[in-house]
Amino acid sequence: MKKVILTFLSITLSICTVVAQKKASSFDIQGNRGARGLMPENTIPSMIKALESGVTTLKMEVVISKDKQVVVSQEPYFNQEISISPDGEPITLKNQKNYNIYKMDYSEIKQFDVGSKPHPRFPHQEKFRIEKPLLADLIDKVEFFAKKKKLPKTVYNIETKLIRNGDNEFQPSPEVYVELVMAVVKEKKIEQRVIISSFDMRTLQYLHQKYPNIQTALGIDEKEDFENNIKALGFTPTIYSPYLPLVGKGLVDKCHAAGVKIIPWTVNTVKEMLYLKNLGVDGIITDYPNLMVEGK
Repeated sequence: MKKVILTFLSITLSICTVVAQKKASSFDIQGNRGARGLMPENTIPSMIKALESGVTTLKMEVVISKDKQVVVSQEPYFNQEISISPDGEPITLKNQKNYNIYKMDYSEIKQFDVGSKPHPRFPHQEKFRIEKPLLADLIDKVEFFAKKKKLPKTVYNIETKLIRNGDNEFQPSPEVYVELVMAVVKEKKIEQRVIISSFDMRTLQYLHQKYPNIQTALGIDEKEDFENNIKALGFTPTIYSPYLPLVGKGLVDKCHAAGVKIIPWTVNTVKEMLYLKNLGVDGIITDYPNLMVEGK
């Protein structure tokens, strides 16, 4: 009888270990703009650095150029914090929106340097001259690197970055925006490994209507009831992605009860990550994926 009990306990322990390992491996560490804390944001070297750090998902933002190219960029203009103009003219907080990417062809956009200027909030970034890449080129480079290094195929979290009331000035209509992004996704055959995220509900609504099998993530930066946001969206997204201070056990439970994953942003310390894991979140978005992987 004692032998039977010991065998049962051994089997139970083995099952628990497998379940725990599976649960840990399913925790989604998303490298924000690649590895923004270590490399110039939304650049190919930043994405490669994130892959080397062991992320499961690469998080990036995209905007649209005048010649309808999908460009990897947080803003639809050249942010003064990170940008140097081709002619050396200072880009300032006051005039940065004059450097409107939607009014430039990509041949002009790639002349700007977005990697040499010291970042006031990320002093440990490596600095070197680099341009904003096309989404298609970034995917090609990432896929090549992952295959060469025999890494697991990454997931791409691609955020449509629209300015409120900016249609036809800083961006095309949501429908055109989504179709341009999806054209790249389909060309690169990553439909099964892509999440389209946005704070702009219109792009997600159009995407869900036209491409219902594509995973979606709703970004949230203001305190509002989960139920109200889902009602306004009009469908249940794959992921609910709130700003870190908005996350508590109640919100985690609401998301899971609705069958929605919750992945907060931006989580930049191991302490924050462990706190969120204990709450039961499904992953985190971080500028420092190296620290987050160490905290697993």
